[in-house]
Amino acid sequence: MDTPTTTSTATAASGPTPASAAGPVSASGPVSDSASASASDEAAARRWEELVSSALLGTDRRPPTGLAGSAAARDLPGALLDAAAVQTVRRRAGLRPGPAAALPEPAPEDPRPPLPEAARLRLDQLLAGRAAPSPAGRRGAAPDLAELLPQWLGLANRHGYRASPSALPALLDAARARTDLRPQALRLAGPRGLWLARLNPEWRFALRGTGAGGGLPSPKDPEGVRALWDEGLFAERVALLAAVRTEDPAAGLALLASTWSAERAEDRLMFLDSLRAGLSDADEEFLEEALGDRSRNVRATAAELLSALPASALAGRMARRAATCVGLDRTAPEPTIAVEAPHECDAAMQRDGMVATPPAGRGERSWWLGQLVEAAPLASWTARFGGRGPEEIVALPVADDWQGELHAAWCRAAVRQRDPAWSRALLGSPAVPPATGPGTSSLAERAQLLSTLPLEERARWVASFIAAHGLSEAFQLLGVCAVPWAEPLGAAVIDALDIAREAGSYPWSFSGVMGLAERCLAPEAARQLDSLTARPDEAEDRSPGAGDYWSEAFQRLVSTLRLRAAMRAELTPPPGPAAGPPAP
Repeated sequence: MDTPTTTSTATAASGPTPASAAGPVSASGPVSDSASASASDEAAARRWEELVSSALLGTDRRPPTGLAGSAAARDLPGALLDAAAVQTVRRRAGLRPGPAAALPEPAPEDPRPPLPEAARLRLDQLLAGRAAPSPAGRRGAAPDLAELLPQWLGLANRHGYRASPSALPALLDAARARTDLRPQALRLAGPRGLWLARLNPEWRFALRGTGAGGGLPSPKDPEGVRALWDEGLFAERVALLAAVRTEDPAAGLALLASTWSAERAEDRLMFLDSLRAGLSDADEEFLEEALGDRSRNVRATAAELLSALPASALAGRMARRAATCVGLDRTAPEPTIAVEAPHECDAAMQRDGMVATPPAGRGERSWWLGQLVEAAPLASWTARFGGRGPEEIVALPVADDWQGELHAAWCRAAVRQRDPAWSRALLGSPAVPPATGPGTSSLAERAQLLSTLPLEERARWVASFIAAHGLSEAFQLLGVCAVPWAEPLGAAVIDALDIAREAGSYPWSFSGVMGLAERCLAPEAARQLDSLTARPDEAEDRSPGAGDYWSEAFQRLVSTLRLRAAMRAELTPPPGPAAGPPAP
């Protein structure tokens, strides 16, 4: 072995690059003899293995071959490093270049306008804040950037911007971590984001629900739609059906019907659920056939969709059944609703989606009654009760303690049939205590009923509810109101928070509402909140330290609202130049 003149232990420690060594090199170039090159490769590999073994076991136990009897034996560890350095240089110098990997196709063009510079920097800040570890203990007065990211994405997409190329990796990471961000994040990332996602297995989630080219074919492209429907993955087909259904409900139904009998039961259930978008009487024939499906879940979903169509044959059958169970008691001294629950759940009822076996803790007859009433068209009750409207019907007393069961079924029917008149009647006045309301005492059911009302009416109803009952029971109701909160809802929330602050309650009792307020209050409300950021005087009967927490919470709320105002301003395109006179 050649004796090195100068060696570097750092070079030796780095180890050789794993690769096949080249064959012997002559002055005129590499020797072409493949056998000689192969023998040289094997010898070099054995030599390197010997050096590694000596390094692992120690030079005392296994001296390096060829060095034990030489002058270098006096310093075997140093000799080992020298030999490793020489061997490393030889292997690297003889490295054969591997075949070059094929370059990916260029990223597609994205014709959307780029983000304004201030908005681009803001996105970088929000994405960095999302990845930053949250501090332990108190949140402090700084806004929660992670919670503002969804709102920023929605604003940017509303203006039709595209993300900058440098932001795409962090944007895809954010979408991978939070499924609620994915639709908006992938929309902002656009075709370049999908192109990048194909190069990293961790971002493959972005390709689910899209066509092979990274996007769904246009519903107006029948050949592309047919090809993806026949050959696509299940998630792609679900997304395709939803897209076609949104654009053309009849075409979506025809697409589903073309392969319905060959689909798996679990797939049929998911596909059937897609018919909720654009549901109309034109879907009745298909849904009626689905009532005979082999899967109980498919039958139940088909029946639910049919009951949302008041003119459907199933709705008529349910109305006739319900009429035999609920009506006016003509013998009572005042108008009273009499209830006679079903005594059986026959095969025809089960075919229409009724489940015969009740859940644990429910009686059979009350279970069957609830299913009948919630599937019957609400309009049928006006004739059944002598022309009375929803409010009059809901106000009638119900005999034999059936009121809770009957009203709960009407609530479900109002939500399913999206009937605002019945929802108003069942909600009653917001000033009435929830436990004594006309329809239901469940806040979850009230929130569902509110979702059927126009947005402005929702805001007014919830504002009145908060003014009457405070914030402790309003969290679910606030969740169905449009963002930003319209007046007088925003003012009602601020007043209720101020009352809680003055009462000396701990603010973490209202942390959920505070978090909603940060995201949902109109940014202009910051001016009304400035006076609440000061630390209030603490009386002896108040919780110790609550004032500091309230001051900090309101400071965070104000800073968040101002940050949202800045985000909105940064994303708003500047007004175009005024139109001048036509060019000559």
